[in-house]
Amino acid sequence: MTTYAPTIDPGLPGRRAGFEANMRAVYIIWYRDVLRFSRDRSRIVASMGQPLLFLVVFGGGLSASLGAGVTQQLGDVSYVRFLYPGIVSMAVLFTSIFSAISIVWDREFGFLRELLVAPVSRAAVVLGKALGGSTIAMFQGSILLVLAPIIGVSLDPLLVLELLALMFLMAFAITSLGILVASRLQTMESFQMLINFFVMPMFFLSGAFFPLRGLPGWMSVLTRLDPVAYGVDPMRRALLGSELAPGIRIGSYHLSTAADVGILAVFAALMLALAMRAFEAQE
Repeated sequence: MTTYAPTIDPGLPGRRAGFEANMRAVYIIWYRDVLRFSRDRSRIVASMGQPLLFLVVFGGGLSASLGAGVTQQLGDVSYVRFLYPGIVSMAVLFTSIFSAISIVWDREFGFLRELLVAPVSRAAVVLGKALGGSTIAMFQGSILLVLAPIIGVSLDPLLVLELLALMFLMAFAITSLGILVASRLQTMESFQMLINFFVMPMFFLSGAFFPLRGLPGWMSVLTRLDPVAYGVDPMRRALLGSELAPGIRIGSYHLSTAADVGILAVFAALMLALAMRAFEAQE
């Protein structure tokens, strides 16, 4: 009687071990960034200063003048309520983009070099950094949710979960963009200058301060190309309702929340892939 022994793929144990090592590396890098952030209380407090300043100055001090024209499109809703989702998005945007500066910092002080020569894929390094920055940015944005009752926005557990998911997706997309930029730079000064050149226009064109309606043609085109707009719009719709956030208009079609999320997810995947490729090309 002939017996047949089961066929064993000799490469399977190695592939499984490599996958486990990469997942362990992703977790360690994520945990390191989150732990460093949690221990730096001054960073947590300082990163809240700019969003709160914008909320107080623009929402309170300038609402009578700057918001006068805007409120004609808002009905009975105050400009502060309209501005609030944009300020939450601002906290997520700036925290996520500047969390990528740790790439340049780690390169200067040697930690990144140790990661790049470790027996793990460089894609795992990028993924760990992206997840770490996204988690930190989502936490920063969630802190501002405590202001919702003061501003007159009601929250419930399901809405909070939806907002956290939107914050994480937006943070993941912007953190991946920041990692892509940081992988090409050598000094923190050059990173800060280049990021400020990109981030401020992205923020102001996202609809955080004004409705994306009735704009000049050239500005409308720029707002449609701004990935942050596809994070601000569903967040405003979740907090204030579809009346105040009818969706980004492309032609005669108003994008739904699912369309906004889909576009942002595609952008996040593209930025992550480009960041991984940039890291693979590094010596």
